[in-house]
Amino acid sequence: MPSEPRPHDVRDLWRRLRENNDALAREKLVLNYSPLVKWVAGRVAATLPPHVEEGDLISYGLIGLTTAVDRFDIDREVRFETYAVTRIRGAIIDELRSQDWVPRSVRQRAREIERTHARLEHKLHRAPTDEEMAQALDISVREFQDALVQVSQSTIHALDEMWSVGDQTGDQVSLLDTIEDEQAADPAAALAEQDLRDQMGEAIERLPEREKVVIALYYYENLTLREIGEVLGVTESRASQLHTKAVLRLRSRLTPEDVAAA
Repeated sequence: MPSEPRPHDVRDLWRRLRENNDALAREKLVLNYSPLVKWVAGRVAATLPPHVEEGDLISYGLIGLTTAVDRFDIDREVRFETYAVTRIRGAIIDELRSQDWVPRSVRQRAREIERTHARLEHKLHRAPTDEEMAQALDISVREFQDALVQVSQSTIHALDEMWSVGDQTGDQVSLLDTIEDEQAADPAAALAEQDLRDQMGEAIERLPEREKVVIALYYYENLTLREIGEVLGVTESRASQLHTKAVLRLRSRLTPEDVAAA
């Protein structure tokens, strides 16, 4: 992540924005933190088809950054960068989804793989192998692995989507990036959030070791798939397959209704 802007004037800019709704202060804050947009857009672009322009992603991300500046509470004990990255990423993903850039056939294949995985895991009481998945889908192992690469593009930041919750502003907040609001006084919401965290932790613990490593490196250490491939000694394509398989396993385990429907 890019380094944070020099702090000597930033605090004063935040004060001017909050106390006087100073438009110039808002503009300067957006400019100060704009490197965050390029950083997030670059990471998102690395998982997308070549025809998706990084410049377009930056434009979408700037909307998220501006929203983050307007809504950030400087009195909270959190860094703005942590808060803003979630909003920037969310704005980019929302715009991509609204354009429906993923082919319908790929989305259908993703749902088919999820349902098949859930059904086999329920039947076998363990994670199915690539060979078992391919057989159940009536395709070759190579075709199954190629499908995972395609699906990986349609499940961009899938954990963010899977763990989204609504805050008081109506925004979508990733559970992985959730920041505790000490002023929130809704014990039911806090309990639900903790339950989601527990479920996620248990589901990740049940992943095969290499997939668990991929999830940790991708979502917690912010490595790219290429960098993860280097760590694991595999190609970027294989790292993408491992990431997609892990996400699909998590989704199938955390949506038991899919098992019943399969």
